[in-house]
Amino acid sequence: MNIHEYLGAELLRSKGIPTGSGKVAQSLDEGLKIAHELSYPVVLKAQVLSGGRGKAGGVKIAKTEDEFRAHFQHIHGMKLKDCIVQKIFVVKAMKILKEVYLAMTFDYSKNALVLIGSAAGGMDIEKVAAVSPEKIHKLYLKANTVPSEKKLREFSQKIFQDPEDVEAGVFTFSRIHQLFLEKDCSLIEINPFALTDKGEWIAADAKFTFDDNALFRHESVSAMRDLAMEDQDEIKAREMNLSFVKLDGDIGCVVNGAGLAMATLDIVKLMGGNPANFLDVGGSSNPQKMVNALQLILRNPKVKGILINIFGGITRCDDIANGLIQALSELDMKLPYVVRLTGTNEKEAREILAQQKIPCFSTMREAVTKIIERSKN
Repeated sequence: MNIHEYLGAELLRSKGIPTGSGKVAQSLDEGLKIAHELSYPVVLKAQVLSGGRGKAGGVKIAKTEDEFRAHFQHIHGMKLKDCIVQKIFVVKAMKILKEVYLAMTFDYSKNALVLIGSAAGGMDIEKVAAVSPEKIHKLYLKANTVPSEKKLREFSQKIFQDPEDVEAGVFTFSRIHQLFLEKDCSLIEINPFALTDKGEWIAADAKFTFDDNALFRHESVSAMRDLAMEDQDEIKAREMNLSFVKLDGDIGCVVNGAGLAMATLDIVKLMGGNPANFLDVGGSSNPQKMVNALQLILRNPKVKGILINIFGGITRCDDIANGLIQALSELDMKLPYVVRLTGTNEKEAREILAQQKIPCFSTMREAVTKIIERSKN
């Protein structure tokens, strides 16, 4: 789960990390009142759950009320990364002398938490990571292990030069670490962590991502969720108790088990196709889940074909087959689809499908090759 920048700033301030002065506005009148309280110049920042706002025109500086009106009306209602801007964070403009990048996340390849820092912070940090990876510094930590002040200072010295700046880094990294564990985060990112002309280091941006599976422990965090900014299909999937992530391709995938679902996406790509989604129907044998899954995929106008790939364990193949036939009778299935079933009650499933003249493949490669071919035609 992601939250807006203004809410992330509140979390940072709760740990004593300085942030810019500002409030969020949903209307021009609200924004003008906030700008008047802060005094010009101010910065208007579109609140969407994605990056790249600045380059897309979602961040503007206003030195006068007329400029504020023009910028607010331009940003409010604009479309950024498929989201309509409904909230604008109005903050006091400041003169920035230096920008660095600070973050904490998981590194699954090393099975460790990792603090990340770079003196080359700012809008082009992704380019820095790709072109000059030596400028990105990392400190790996074991889960639930509090890093010593000495270790944090040694790490901070790789990013900051002046002793006072190093201490600001030590303090901020330690507080990020506390927040990360307390709130069950999967990412905290401050970009930029900025030095102002007043000699103060502040978090000029705040990005938080939380582990959905831990939200039941954090009612205050769950309350920060902005459903209007999330993909409506993913919201619908949660209501149906399906694990679903929308992707950019055109091959809809219905699979049981997260591991098989990931492998299916890989093979679709390997065979020259583009998956439209990750969808795990789970381990239960409820035919209605199959109906729900297909209904969800059919909501996506980009989908040109559907791959049903089931390895029966707890999930019975005959229940999947019955769910498919039920879906065909209830839904307007005009798209081509391919079925691959193997495992528990496979024989019974094939007999059910054969009665409806629905072919069933034995191997994943055969099924993937066929659906890519049929979706192109």
